[in-house]
Parts: sequence; structure tokens; C-alpha cells
Amino acid sequence: MSSDGNKKQFWKRNAAKVPGSIQHVYGAQHPPFDPLLHANLIKAGNKPPPATPGKPKKATTFQEFESITSDAWDVGDDDDELLAMAAQNLNIEVVMETANKVIENHSKQQERQRQDDTIELEQKEEEEVAEGEEEEDEEDRLDEGEVTSTEVSFASQSSPYTDGRLVKSHSEAPIGSPKDAAGEHAALHRQRSLPHRPPVIPLVARMADQNTSGTPAMTEREASRLDKFKQLLAGPNTDLDELRKLSWSGIPRQVRPITWKLLSGYLPANAERRESVLQRKRQEYFGFIQQYYDSRNDEHHQDTYRQIHIDIPRTNPLIPLFQQASVQEIFERILFIWAIRHPASGYVQGINDLVTPFFVVYVFEYIEEEVENFDVSSLQEEALRNIEADSFWCMSKLLDGIQDNYTFAQPGIQRKVKALEELVSRIDESVHRHMQHYEVEYLQFAFRWMNNLLMRELPLRCTIRLWDTYQAEPEGFSHFHLYVCAAFLVRWRKEILEEKDFQGLMILLQNLPTMHWGNEEVSVLLAEAYRLKFAFADAPNHYKR
Repeated sequence: MSSDGNKKQFWKRNAAKVPGSIQHVYGAQHPPFDPLLHANLIKAGNKPPPATPGKPKKATTFQEFESITSDAWDVGDDDDELLAMAAQNLNIEVVMETANKVIENHSKQQERQRQDDTIELEQKEEEEVAEGEEEEDEEDRLDEGEVTSTEVSFASQSSPYTDGRLVKSHSEAPIGSPKDAAGEHAALHRQRSLPHRPPVIPLVARMADQNTSGTPAMTEREASRLDKFKQLLAGPNTDLDELRKLSWSGIPRQVRPITWKLLSGYLPANAERRESVLQRKRQEYFGFIQQYYDSRNDEHHQDTYRQIHIDIPRTNPLIPLFQQASVQEIFERILFIWAIRHPASGYVQGINDLVTPFFVVYVFEYIEEEVENFDVSSLQEEALRNIEADSFWCMSKLLDGIQDNYTFAQPGIQRKVKALEELVSRIDESVHRHMQHYEVEYLQFAFRWMNNLLMRELPLRCTIRLWDTYQAEPEGFSHFHLYVCAAFLVRWRKEILEEKDFQGLMILLQNLPTMHWGNEEVSVLLAEAYRLKFAFADAPNHYKR
């Protein structure tokens, strides 16, 4: 074929649209694409085609079409060489011999891998025995009640997430109870080619954090913080300002339920009045149930109830707890009663997500084990009723502060997204201009960040830690959330700048790789958000052009 350098290449007008080009697939069986782990693939797949001046002329004859598509397959060989290669007949003996060699080499490689795994596993077991003996010797030397160091407790655990090394923080610690070491080690080697292949319960669904059961014992610092919380809460009148200061850096699981109720304004600071307030508010909620819930099938309410009924099964679908019928019924009652009592906004998709952190935290008030697979039917009826009512009132308190996010046209979200765009343009102009260049509108990805308070972007355990600070921060769910979103966007600066088209940017921003995030990453995010707030909150003209 001949080539025509003056005409634009027909098949290469847009490399992203070439038939047969590989596109990433996302879904239940395919976790979000991680740019950090596939940087080479991104660079290889997102190279822009060479720019050529002028528009391609529409082909009117076969000769013109042939000249335009002369390099469609970009093969460097001459046509004669290609034809000669295609004409060659392959010898069947050569084919069989080559195939046998491939199978033999593969078998040998697998055998070597199994031997390496066995040797490595034996070495790890010997190290664990030695470390266990060292721990016993050290414990004998320590006074009774002294807490051993975090590093020692971590080193004695075998987990696919630590790979036999010391971890720096609890966010790197294994989440969930340890299993058979040999099975985990074999599973690790199988999963190395797909780092994000989810276990039985995907890591994104695990709600364990540094203070929950199934994780290493508390450090001395954590035990000291817990004591401070308990002393503060034990007083006749809780100092809410001091409680906010303590809560900003995270709340221990043991005192999180009572602390959230106090910080949200659901419970009074006076300890003597708390029990009577709880009883009154819980009775009031179930009075609403008796008064309104039977009307869910009425003509003017059935659309609201139908939408709630559709959205509930979609709420945290990876977590078995939320797929239980009794839990879904609780959520339906909470959301329907809230919608009936707030006709200005009614129910809006996304509000269903806001119930889950409260529900999980208040379940922990009655159990010690992991909550992901917990069967709520094992709880007493009174406990379930208390959890339901407390979740309703605390969610209502939260939504009272951000209700303009859910009224007609959602003006609160529109303002926050605009403010986010202005803020990012000031703190990181490169990221802002990069998204402008590829015509990415902030509303296309940040609407969900504001509507769901980043719950779709972070694992639930991280959301709970984030809300510790939101409850402690003045206007945390409205004003401070803006700065958290700005810090969150800039956190992915490198990955954003590597994307060279609209599609790649949107896929990245809607599937950010936070699956393995823990308390440490959230704390860094919050610290950066606080820095931005300190710099810009009292000087709004700084981020206005």
C-alpha cells in the first residue's frame, strides 16, 4: 500500500476510540483500577496521537480510502514481507515440540514456586517461634499491667497484609481475625498479580479500626486517651468544648456511641438528665412510626416509599450486615419518617448512606465482636429499638445543618462545588488547569462528594473516623467538609496529572483507590484540610479571582 503524508491518518484520529482498544471494566468482580499499580499501563495506553494539520478528506473512491488508511495497523514491515510470512506453512512437529517445551517450563516454574513457598513458610514459622519466646522473656521483665510495645505485638502476627514485617501504624495492621498461616501465604502468592482481588468480605467493607476487636491491643497512648474520655464523661456535667478537643483526633470505639450522641446535641451535657431524655426521644420516634408509617402506601407517599425501598438494598452491598431483612426494614422506617417530617426536601437519593455510620456505631454499643457478619436478630428487641431511634435522631441532627443540600435544585451542593473549584484553583493551579484543559467539570465528580459526604469514596471504617472530627469541628458536615474535599482532590495530584483524556480523568475521580485506607491516611487528610481552613476560611478573597 502507498502512504500519503499530507492526509491525516484515518484510523488514528483518536487512539482511545480505535476498535478493539482495551478499556478497564469495573463492577462487583473487578475492583477499582489503581493508577499507582498500573502506571506503566496508563503511560502506554494514554499516549496522544501525533497532531496533523487539517481535517481528513472524506473518502469518495477506494483508492482514496486506501491511501488514507495506509498505516492503519502501523506495521513496520513491507507488504511483500507480510505476504511471504502469511504464506509460510508451519511444520506440525515444530509446533508440538514448542508447545511441549512451554508446558514443561511452566511445570518446572510452578514446582520451583511451591518449593520457595515451603521454604519461606518454614522460615517465617521459625521466626514467629523465636519472636514469641522473646516476647515472653520481655513480659517477665516488665511490671504487671505494663503494655507491651506496638511493634512487638504486630511482629508476632502473621498476615498477608503485613508480609511478616513490622508495621508503622495500626492503619497498616491486619484487619479482622488471623486465619491459618499456610492458607494465607498461598493466597498471597495467588493474588500478587491482582493486588485488589477481594477476600470473602472485601477490605473496603471491613469496619474494624485501631480500637475494635480483632486488632492488636491498644498502645499506651490510646489507653491514656481512653482514660481521658472516660474521666471527662464521668463528670456530672460534661465539658463539651473539652470533649470536642479530645474527639478531633479520633474517638475510641468504647466511648464513641455516647460521645457522638453528646456532640450531635442528641443528649444533654448534664448526666442526670440523659436517661430521661433518651426514654422520651425513643418513645417520640416510635410514636411517629405508629402515626405515619402505615401511610407509606398512600397515593401521595407511595413514590417516596418506593424510592427508599429501591435504594436500601444498594446501601453498602458488600457488607452482609446491611443485607439482612430486619436491618433494611429499620432503614426504611428511619428514612420514611424523616422524609414525612421534612416535606421541604423529602427523601433524596444519598440520604440513605448517611444512616449507616450511626447504625454501626450504635450497634457497637451492644456487641464486642466484628459487626460485618453480625446477625442483629441475636440482639434483644429493646436494644434494636434503641439503635433505630438513636440513629434516626442523630441523622436528623446532621441533616438539619445541611438540609439545603437536599431541597429543590440542591442549592447547597451547587454553592459548595463552586467554592471547591475556586479553592482548588488557588491551592493547586496545575490540577485545576489540567481538568479545565480536558473539559472536566467539578460538578461531574464533586456532586457525589458533597451529596454523600465522601461516603462513596472511602471505606466505611474511614467514614466513621472522619465523622469523629466532623462532630468535633464547628459546622463540620457543611463548612469543614469543603476543605476536606479540596485536600482529598489534591491528594491525587500525581495520578490526575498523568491522565491525558476526559475518560481517564473521570474513571480515576469516580474510582479513587482508597480501598486500603485506614486511620493514618484519614488523619493526614484531616490535618491538610485543617491547614487549608486555617489559611482560607477567614480570608475568602484569597481563593477568589
